Amino acid sequence: MQKSYGYDHMQSMIDSGMAWRMEGAIGRQAMSTLECGACMLPKHAHYGPYGNRVPSRDELKKGTKGTFQNAVRFWTGVKEGNIFLEL
Repeated sequence: MQKSYGYDHMQSMIDSGMAWRMEGAIGRQAMSTLECGACMLPKHAHYGPYGNRVPSRDELKKGTKGTFQNAVRFWTGVKEGNIFLEL
């Protein structure tokens, strides 16, 4: 569903760690997609350009931002029509 709604590129940038090495607006957009559940953190941690550590999704409490469970909740809401996204 990420691809259908245009979130696949941001997910790829988060997975590779590129989102944290680009300009601030990209990092803020990445954080926004993690918070709502449209994207999730990768299975391995990354370090940002200033040495800050971005954890893997498995290091976080289940259901919190950046986790697989948060993404499932978001995309289930989209599929069931409780969350509306434009194509």
